[in-house]
Amino acid sequence: MRISDDRYSRDRLRLDLALRFLNHGARTHTIRAWTTLSDDRIRKLYSSYVRAANGPPRHRGKSPQQVSFFTRGAHAQHETGILASFFSLLGVVPTTRLADAVHTLPSLARGERICQAFELFTAVFPAARISFEHAIFLVTALARGNEIHYGRCTDCTALVVVDRLTLQETRCLLCARGLRSC
Repeated sequence: MRISDDRYSRDRLRLDLALRFLNHGARTHTIRAWTTLSDDRIRKLYSSYVRAANGPPRHRGKSPQQVSFFTRGAHAQHETGILASFFSLLGVVPTTRLADAVHTLPSLARGERICQAFELFTAVFPAARISFEHAIFLVTALARGNEIHYGRCTDCTALVVVDRLTLQETRCLLCARGLRSC
């Protein structure tokens, strides 16, 4: 068996993406949704490659599900806007709304782009409060577009994430603190 054969390349991409997700601290449910690997296979990958290399511990329980996390305070909005900008630049979030984003969004290619965006984000913000699971949820919420969506700062037109229920004008952190001279 040659690992370079075309028939093995898709399985290899799934395993590589699963390992990348594991190294970012993704939960089993999230990895299964994006790679279609079984729970048992994901656990074996973790114990063989991540735990053996003293990687991050496994997170248990439900994945994040509240969009208020992204709009809770100026710093959270700032970090969310920058991560959403990386998603936009890499084409992670589709341009049209998806009604069933949880099932139609996951793919190997999009999963790779999410990892790239998250790695760029953590390079800029090493102490950011947004976890990888939050990043996955942000992609899903932006693709659905019913609670949050892309918007522009009212002062400088920077990309920001806007809560659909808010009535106030949305400003980026720099304009809100008067640090940007527009």
